[in-house]
Amino acid sequence: MSRRRFLIAALTGVGAVATGYATGEAYRFAVERPSMHIPGLAEPVRIAFLTDLHYGPYVRAGSVTAWVDATMRERPDLVVLGGDLVDAMGPTNPKPLLAALAALDAPLGVFTVWGNHDHARFRRLGEFERMLSEAGITVLRNRGVRVRDDLFLAGIDDVRSGRPDIPAALAERPNGAACILVSHNPDALPDIPTDVDLTLCGHTHGGQIRIPLVGPIFTSSRYGRRFLAGWVSGPGRGYVSRGLGVTLVPLRVACPAELTVLDVSG
Repeated sequence: MSRRRFLIAALTGVGAVATGYATGEAYRFAVERPSMHIPGLAEPVRIAFLTDLHYGPYVRAGSVTAWVDATMRERPDLVVLGGDLVDAMGPTNPKPLLAALAALDAPLGVFTVWGNHDHARFRRLGEFERMLSEAGITVLRNRGVRVRDDLFLAGIDDVRSGRPDIPAALAERPNGAACILVSHNPDALPDIPTDVDLTLCGHTHGGQIRIPLVGPIFTSSRYGRRFLAGWVSGPGRGYVSRGLGVTLVPLRVACPAELTVLDVSG
């Protein structure tokens, strides 16, 4: 074998191994366990946050079921979905997704917001919202609910594809209650009032593919890496999940999928 052919074969082999590793990593997920203190909270609350499922060409019902099973093992008080439940290239029938999500259950309820892929896939979201409701999931689109006397949960429409209205989402916030807001896209963070105790976001996938010594090649945020993942300041406090699914390519590199289990104390 010539030196040139050897190098081509070697590089092809390394590329195949790297691609196989990245594909495998795309379907593994970590349970992250952040915690925080909110003064207005009378009792602790455990929140399971699942975002960016991207049910579609690379994510099927089996993956969603695994995420749901892991969530229920954590015994959350509240379950929040952060949008992009489906992929823009997803199948026309979301029933397998909804059947898997119907197993989610929590004393304070199960809620979701819309992401840009939800808007792109369905255009008119009314029927999808009805199906989610039948599965026990409530959509928070520019509105909030008092899930407990001491806790108000609000959600806004997607920043990129929807019509977010932060004042409307917070309009019914009771005095003295802790407030958590959900926005699929962290680009909303600079506009969220600082008296909101926490904003939960997804969308960036943590970059999904992080090249060693280079970092993420794409974040889908107009702020670049500012709101990449984890705890962020926008200036209010936010937490950005790396998400569970993948889009565009079935790959993750140095950026494992994330199921967030957030313990909040008063």
